[in-house]
Amino acid sequence: MGILTFDRLMDGSLFMVRFLLGFSLLSVLACSDKSGQCAPIFFGGEIVNPTSDYVVLYHNDTYVDSVKLDANNHFSFNLQGIEEGLYHFDHSPELQYIYLKEGDSLLARLNTVEFDETLVFSGKGSEINNFMIEMYLAHEAEEENPIVQSYYLLDPEDFSAKIDSMRSIKMNHLKDFAKESDISERVLAMAEASIDYNAYISKEKYPFYHKKKTGEDTFHELDDSFYAYRKSVDLNSRDLTYYRPYFNFMKLHFGNLSYMTCLENCSTDKKPVSDHLHFNKHKLAMVDSLVSEVGLRDILFRNIAIDYLLKERNPNEECEVFINKFRSLSSNEDHKEEIVLLYNAIKNLQPNAKVPNLLLRDTENNMVQLKDVVNKKENTVIYFWTASQKRHFRNISQHIETLKKKYPNHNFVGINLRTSYPQWKLLVEEHGLDKNSQFYGENFKEIQTSMVVDGLNKCVITKDTLVVDGFANLYTSL
Repeated sequence: MGILTFDRLMDGSLFMVRFLLGFSLLSVLACSDKSGQCAPIFFGGEIVNPTSDYVVLYHNDTYVDSVKLDANNHFSFNLQGIEEGLYHFDHSPELQYIYLKEGDSLLARLNTVEFDETLVFSGKGSEINNFMIEMYLAHEAEEENPIVQSYYLLDPEDFSAKIDSMRSIKMNHLKDFAKESDISERVLAMAEASIDYNAYISKEKYPFYHKKKTGEDTFHELDDSFYAYRKSVDLNSRDLTYYRPYFNFMKLHFGNLSYMTCLENCSTDKKPVSDHLHFNKHKLAMVDSLVSEVGLRDILFRNIAIDYLLKERNPNEECEVFINKFRSLSSNEDHKEEIVLLYNAIKNLQPNAKVPNLLLRDTENNMVQLKDVVNKKENTVIYFWTASQKRHFRNISQHIETLKKKYPNHNFVGINLRTSYPQWKLLVEEHGLDKNSQFYGENFKEIQTSMVVDGLNKCVITKDTLVVDGFANLYTSL
């Protein structure tokens, strides 16, 4: 599943997920506390061209176990008494979902050069996992297909027919799969979710994408049939809480509901209220009234708070009001702490603030401070990249060369994140990057937080160790 814009699990921004690394198997015990009462689960495999020494297994946001690759790049987990359901395994900087149940003996093989495309499962339990990978790749292809994206230009009835047709093809494939495989109702429900929620996401996007693509002044009128699927959606699914398509749907759904409700009840002349605080308070209230599943409520509240702060960017009294409202609704103390850290980081990236004091590593394996890297006479543009986002790496490298010609008096500093140090050095060599302006992000979490890296096009512009623009974009700010 890559780390799309550093998306580690559920969100399109680096801050959109936080793994809680406390070892807590008690929270996932499923069948008996007596040793031997549950059929063991084996999960192992081979990773070609590994980018890390470890494979780490999570259930929802809880660490389950980690194993080190052996000399042949093989790994194996032997698990006892864990809950059936959706897990994800992490081979930094990549991750992907896996469905586990009692008695599974599952082997995975993949090549990190094309992580998702080469991931294949075999053994007992492989059928559902191969199916879900197939659906994931099909959706990825649709997202990149210009013909599919052009559907947003269509009228609602025609657009809905196109999306329903694509969904039906996948559902028919699932029916054939279910006939050939001995799968439980719970497994079937997960497979259906891998199809349904990506289709529902497209429909939630439609009014906004259609308006933007057509240039229409107002939103297209949609009759009740367009959103008929909403009647069958479970807004309190514990099993799907940490499943990306479901969570992305929930984000868009509540954003859509809040926007349209606000447009109807709070605006004048059918023009949307542009106040970020007003709109995001609507979203908090909507989630509070419709979602009762505690874990899901908390990560939705967290997502709304992060989205608000990243868009607001300016510390002010309204931010304080919003954070207090968020804190009153959330029951997750870690999320509350995270939002405060984000808010403080935003304050520290305001104009004329000192550049965060971060440690980086250069190509000679020396530790250097960011404040010593920035050019004290000229503007410095600090940008970020990662090895796993190959297309972005190619594009951004070309774009930086263009910017260097356009701004010869600017200094451009690249910071690599979530790549192994040897792999980073190799990429710098292979692509002929300037070794004096490329640095390795030693402490990913610290850099992520301090520099508020909410997307791979984010950059920070400085002069004389002071921030000029802490929230610049490489493609729009220069």
